[in-house]
Amino acid sequence: MSDLVFHMVLFTIAGTVLVMAPLLIGRLVRPNLPTDEKDAVYECGEPTIGSSFIQWDLRFYTIALLFIVFDVEVAFFFPWATLYGGTMQLADSQLDDASRFDLTDKLLNQVPGTSAASGEVIASGEAVQLGLLAFSDILVFFGVLLVGFAYVWKRGDLEWVRAAINTSSQRIVPDP
Repeated sequence: MSDLVFHMVLFTIAGTVLVMAPLLIGRLVRPNLPTDEKDAVYECGEPTIGSSFIQWDLRFYTIALLFIVFDVEVAFFFPWATLYGGTMQLADSQLDDASRFDLTDKLLNQVPGTSAASGEVIASGEAVQLGLLAFSDILVFFGVLLVGFAYVWKRGDLEWVRAAINTSSQRIVPDP
């Protein structure tokens, strides 16, 4: 048996013993004195009032999910803005070589001075193309976000009090 396999087996056995030993000792040592008070359901030390199976209005979940979706989507704008800003700085044709090398290193996530040593640099024409590509990408991303927002708005998920159509009289009555 190789050293690696031996150490893996030893680690697995030690981990199992360290997890199971306190559980087994606790089961053998602790007293078993169930009472009605111990078996009662409680929430944070408070006795329960009423049933714990309450049907929540789905609008709470809908609004929460919409917030999370749009909040996460907006968070994607910050890294894009950082890279887009660096690309647009590189698009300046009057930028000196030292600054161009530094910005290239930052955009390509390289160690500072790597592009200067290798002679690889993003030229201003390439930076303009990258900037236009990045701008079109964010427009598509934002467009998809707006289509989703329009769909949710059209469905009425952003309204707290919605109207329901009564099929017998075809009149609008407020949702309870």
